[in-house]
Amino acid sequence: MTLKERIQAVGWDREWIIILVSVALALLVWLLTNLAQEYSGPVSVPVKAVCNIDGHGTESSNTVVVSARCRTNGFRLMREFSRRERKIVKVRFDRADLRRTGPDTYAVIGGAKNSYVNQFFGDGAQVEAFITDTLRFVFPVENNKKVPVEVPRSLYCRSQYMLGGPFRVMPDSVTVYGDDAHLATIEKITTPRLSLMDLHETAQGVLSLNVPKEVRLSEGQVSYEVPVTRYVELRTTVPIEVWNAPAGHQLQVFPPTASVVLRCVFPIGKDPLPAFKLYVDWKDFNASLTGRCAARTLRLPPGVLEYRVEPEVFDCIELR
Repeated sequence: MTLKERIQAVGWDREWIIILVSVALALLVWLLTNLAQEYSGPVSVPVKAVCNIDGHGTESSNTVVVSARCRTNGFRLMREFSRRERKIVKVRFDRADLRRTGPDTYAVIGGAKNSYVNQFFGDGAQVEAFITDTLRFVFPVENNKKVPVEVPRSLYCRSQYMLGGPFRVMPDSVTVYGDDAHLATIEKITTPRLSLMDLHETAQGVLSLNVPKEVRLSEGQVSYEVPVTRYVELRTTVPIEVWNAPAGHQLQVFPPTASVVLRCVFPIGKDPLPAFKLYVDWKDFNASLTGRCAARTLRLPPGVLEYRVEPEVFDCIELR
């Protein structure tokens, strides 16, 4: 073969190579373009449920295959058909969406599944219809004990301010999980000390729980509320009444009046002084060995936070 013929042969081979590469690239672009488009097809994923159910483990002991007809891109559907083993997806369910159907069995029924589409199939899938109707999960029972939550606290209010109600912690109790030996030693769960200074408005917040070793808690933290209100003091003198004395019996109280200081919510609405009464109950006198009794009040008028009485104890004598 002459040199010219060789050059012509090489040029012919090069043209075929270019043609084949071009066809391959065209096919690849066509494939990628089509796979990037959306299609409708079945998608399945094994799901393990996670939920905080009182008295039970936090994770289901079984997995449920959730299947649905989804609209998603071709890449996702291709992976679905080619995948031999699917990775288990852990989905945290709201307790309200789990209906108890057996001692340890809880089910997600009907439309409750719609809230978890993104967790089931990811953000790129749109569910057209669920193929799996009811999801049944088994949450095994665990050794547990419910104990109160205690918040060590130091609360200091600004001058002319005070607590407007009881300190609140939500939840006020938690469930402790563990073996019997560890549960027997736990009577309460505490939080770090809460120290609040110069309180002049209601305070709210979150506290972590101190978790004892070798146990698990149903909650990791609690919220608290410290109601604080501004107050004003009202002073008055109130006569001491006698209540529940039997017919024919008369009781005399010394001193017959008491100095009273009322702490009231500021600003004051209706004047509480006319409605405030103090009395000695005959039953208290009859049960007393010395005749000394503390004065009671039936109920605090609206707007009164607390009161202080001077003196606190009265001498009572039955008149014959």
